[in-house]
Amino acid sequence: MKLSLLDVSIILAYLLATVFIGLLLKKRAERSKNDYMLGGNNLPWYMLGLSNASGMFDISGTMWLVTLLFVYGLKSAWIPWLWPVFNQVFLMMFLSMWLRRSNVSTGAEWIGTRFGHGASAGMSHTIIVIFAIFLGLGYLAYGFIGVGKFVEIFIPWESVSAYVPFDISPEYVPHFYGIVLTCFAVFYSLLGGMMSIVWADVIQFLLMAIAAIVIGFIAISALNESTMVVPDGWMTPFFGFREAPIDWSTIIPAVNQRVESDGFGLFSALFMMMVFKGILVSLAGPAPTYDMQKILSTKSPREAALMSGSVSMILMPLRYFMIAGFAVLAVLNFDKLDLLVNGQIDFEQILPSAINEFIPSGILGLLLAGLLAAFMSTFAGTLNATQAYLVNDIYLKHVNPTAGSKTIFRVNLLAGVLMVSISIVMGFYAKDVNSILQWIVSGLYGSYVAANVLKWYWWRFNGAGFFWGMVGGLIPALTFRQMFGDMFNVDGMFDLYVTFPFMLLISIIGCIAGTLLTKPVDEEVLKTFYKNVRPWGFWGPIKEKVMAEDPSFRANNNFKRDAFNVFVGIIWQTSLVILPIYLVLQQTLPIFVTLGIAITTALILKKTWFDKLPSKV
Repeated sequence: MKLSLLDVSIILAYLLATVFIGLLLKKRAERSKNDYMLGGNNLPWYMLGLSNASGMFDISGTMWLVTLLFVYGLKSAWIPWLWPVFNQVFLMMFLSMWLRRSNVSTGAEWIGTRFGHGASAGMSHTIIVIFAIFLGLGYLAYGFIGVGKFVEIFIPWESVSAYVPFDISPEYVPHFYGIVLTCFAVFYSLLGGMMSIVWADVIQFLLMAIAAIVIGFIAISALNESTMVVPDGWMTPFFGFREAPIDWSTIIPAVNQRVESDGFGLFSALFMMMVFKGILVSLAGPAPTYDMQKILSTKSPREAALMSGSVSMILMPLRYFMIAGFAVLAVLNFDKLDLLVNGQIDFEQILPSAINEFIPSGILGLLLAGLLAAFMSTFAGTLNATQAYLVNDIYLKHVNPTAGSKTIFRVNLLAGVLMVSISIVMGFYAKDVNSILQWIVSGLYGSYVAANVLKWYWWRFNGAGFFWGMVGGLIPALTFRQMFGDMFNVDGMFDLYVTFPFMLLISIIGCIAGTLLTKPVDEEVLKTFYKNVRPWGFWGPIKEKVMAEDPSFRANNNFKRDAFNVFVGIIWQTSLVILPIYLVLQQTLPIFVTLGIAITTALILKKTWFDKLPSKV
């Protein structure tokens, strides 16, 4: 299907709207560093929550989730725990409030509030800045090339080449599209900062919401006219401890090859590893990306918690209503889908192929505008977060600490252009550096876990421990696959089953050795941090000294309540994933059971979480 004039008009209208937003909010962003990076901490929590949800409604993730639901059915609801998707629940219950109480602009700036400003704190500050910049570059580069390949499916080069005054070889067409869309994202994010990103995200989410609802109802209508043939167990999220998750051998045998290549055969073992890893990653708090910046942009700790809580409620029902719609249409019409890439079936093509085949004109324009906006939202949010580290933690810290507002604004523009330029160059070489960048991103994420768990919950942990813990995590994450991949590869899940445990062990050794072999953090820094953030955990000695100096201080004794709320919150979030899938499938009893679980858990959280939130601070 080629785009109609109506579809093209909708897409162009959205792109022009982003330009208008950037120009409109430019003067406000120029007022101060805080206005540019954090929207002046004046944005309401529900807009930041909608913006954060919008940034997670990305193209590549949606393609992956549609494929998972097509292949694994309701069991696919657990697989995003690999990320883990339930980290938003931990943020909602306590970590967003702790982070916001720190009153900083970036994760690296937070290091000073926890470890002070000595030599070891400087080491930890340096490595978190490096982490953030490399992570940002990786996301920007792969987002750039990914969106170009997606656009090429719907806008063939032949249809636009006549209007372009130069020739482009076929392999660089996705890069050309990527540069064009990147320019729009760069324009509004660089000019308007966080404020323009949030407003553009609001428009994007409205587009996606309309498209999601229409696609879900198209699938419901199609299901009323046809019978869907799926394997046993496809319709339930539950699984046994021994059998493979799904068997397509008598329906679409090629799908079983996908199951085998995914390495999800031992689903129960996978599930336990996902839970183990997911809890640790969630306890570490947000990585220094756009998610952290949205938390720091809220007005207060209370609004930070509300913002994180709203993400699941805004994102999950609409996103999975659309994902279920596409998966159902693909199962019903598998023979009509064009999934061949270089002569082989590529199940990642289910989403674009289904869009081409089943989405009517007008809705197609809304959907494509929304998906392109999702790319731009993620790109702009990542760019804003990375700029914050370059400007706040390098330029203002080491180059020009007394810079005025206009100078900071110009440096922000320069930092943004530099980051985008580097990411575009990386995107041009994406095929050649794919494995390297994947290892960098994987390694950086892996090194993040142990050090960032201990920083919240153990008073003795210091900057040297943080530095050596993150460095220790890099070693297995970046080298174990090359060294031992053939020897220990387990059903294609080498990173989860083999790399992560070794990475965690070495990182913990680095954390503990680095901490115990060096001096503790200055006591005054620890007391100030503990009084402001009020974490629970192993803070006994600091807690005693703070309470001796200030008998009116109330320590945080809410560990059991927070743990209970996390448990209930994960059930609540999972029900929001499963409910829209059952709605599309029109499974009456499961709908009412899942809806009952969602309402019950929401009422529990109303009493145990919402009613307990601080009123102002």
